[in-house]
This record gives sequence, structure tokens and C-alpha cells, in this order.
Amino acid sequence: MKKKILVTRQYPPAGIRLLEKENHVLTIWDKSRSMTQDELIRASLDHDAILCTLTDRIDARFLDQCRHLEMISQFAVGFDNIDVKHATQLGIPVGHTPGVLTRATADLAFGLMIAVARKMIFNHKTILRGEWGSFNPTGHLGVELKGKRLGVFGLGRIGIETALLCKKAYDMDVIYCNRTGNPDAEALLDAKPVDFDTLLAKSDIVSVHCVLSPQTEGVFDLKAFKKMKPTAIFINTARGGIHRETDLIQALEQGLIWGAGLDVTDPEPMSADNPLLDMETVCVLPHVGSATVEARSAMSVLAATNLIEFYKNGTIPHIVNPEVIKK
Repeated sequence: MKKKILVTRQYPPAGIRLLEKENHVLTIWDKSRSMTQDELIRASLDHDAILCTLTDRIDARFLDQCRHLEMISQFAVGFDNIDVKHATQLGIPVGHTPGVLTRATADLAFGLMIAVARKMIFNHKTILRGEWGSFNPTGHLGVELKGKRLGVFGLGRIGIETALLCKKAYDMDVIYCNRTGNPDAEALLDAKPVDFDTLLAKSDIVSVHCVLSPQTEGVFDLKAFKKMKPTAIFINTARGGIHRETDLIQALEQGLIWGAGLDVTDPEPMSADNPLLDMETVCVLPHVGSATVEARSAMSVLAATNLIEFYKNGTIPHIVNPEVIKK
């Protein structure tokens, strides 16, 4: 069944080839910037489905004007850019790409811990500024991670993979805070479930791996940072909206926590004059958690497969709102 599909970015070719092989007609946005929402609406009006990503705002305004769409396929595991509730009310199924970016994102979280602990970004910048100088026995000292306690906020696939890396490499003790328990992960990691306040108070490193929701938005605020150890490191590779950035800046400036590693910010992109970028114990990356050849190619294939299976069989292997299909 040939369909017209709007592809909102130049996604890795593996998935695009699959769609072309099925003889779907693709319109691929070829500019480096994202479409504005008005551009996205105009383009979508002439298509049956869209393959989109986190930078595309699929809110109620978009959906009301594009209610003819038969499917939305998201090139991401998260979908907080999509008003899923409204899409469901309109009968539009939403697919996403879970699982395939687990290792890539966990690797990045693990790398951020090391980069923050050893002040890697700051020390690199001293070379660029011509400040290497002579050996200073007490200059720019970092901390070691061996035997520290990791607190995972959201012990799903990525949280488990991150904890495994920490446990195997540095023999870290693992505690976690979830909406529900995870007995399998507890057995695998010898991890202990705790409440949020205990996670904050007892962790040497807090690593965030939950979804962005009304319950988690801004949960890491100044009140939360005040409950953490002054030697603690805060890591967020999930969504920027889960921490309050002005509060994080204040916590670091006042020494409430020791350092922070971020792959996500609020807003994105971050301003080049954000004070976090000049702090000695901070490492900020431009949301590249899934940025490996392997992960992005697999995401492209999954996003394409969701579309292909929907039009072939009426099913979506990785669907956000399965109740639409059941109807």
C-alpha cells in the first residue's frame, strides 16, 4: 500500500531505504534546521503519515489541523513533544523507538560521571587558554569513583545498563527510586529501592533516567539539591525539564553539590553564555546520548518498521497508545 510520508529530518539511510523498498512516497526535509510548526503543518496536510523527532512540536494545535494523519512515527524513545492524549482522542497511533539506544545513552551517562569527577572539560579548556603551566600538586583535583554509591532515578533499561557499568567498573553500591519496584533489577544489581529523599541523601552520584512527566518535571529543584551531599555529582541524560536549571546553577555556586554532568538542558539548545559552561566541575553536552552510528541506524530502522507494519498488517511493533489500534 503506497503512502505519502513526510520525513522531518535527514534520518540515517537504513530506515529510509526500507520505506523506499515498500514504494512509499517520501518527502524529506533537507534543511539543517527544524521546521517551524507552521511549516510542519503545511507540509503534513499533503501526507498520510509523518516520521518526526523530538524537535517537532506535535501539540493539540498541530493535531487539530492535521487530524487526517493515519500515523505518527517518532524517531526517539521519548515522546514528550507529542500530545499523545490528544492524538489518541483523534484516533492517531503513535510509534516510537525504545531499546536500541540503551547502551549508547548509558555509555554517555557513565562517561559524564568520569568527566565531571576528573574535571576533564575544564582542564581541557586550560590548555586552549594557554594555562597548562608547571606541575601543581594541589591544582584542579578531581575525585575517584571507586566504591561510591550510585542513586538511579528511574531504573528502566537505560538506568539498569548505567548501573551495570558503574558496578562492574567501580564496584558501586546501587540504590534506586521508581514509581514501582523492579525485583529483577534488584537481583541483577543487588540494588535497594528507596524513597526520593533517601536517594538524595545517601547517593554520591544521582543519575536521572526517568521520563519527563507532570510528576517528574522540575523534581530536581533547589529543595532537592539541598538534600544531596555537598560531595555529590548530579547526572541527567533523560530530559532537561526534570531539573530546574537556575536551581542547579545556584546549588553548584553555593556548594550544595559538587558537580553536574548534563546531556540535556532546559531550554535546548543552551545559551552559550550559560554559567554552567564555565564551571570547573560541570560537563555539558548537546543532547547526544543516542549519537552513535549503531544506535541512530537502529532507531531509523525501528521508526520505519513501525510505519511499514502499520500499513501492511495494521499493527505497530513499538506503539505508545495501543488503545487506538484496539479500536
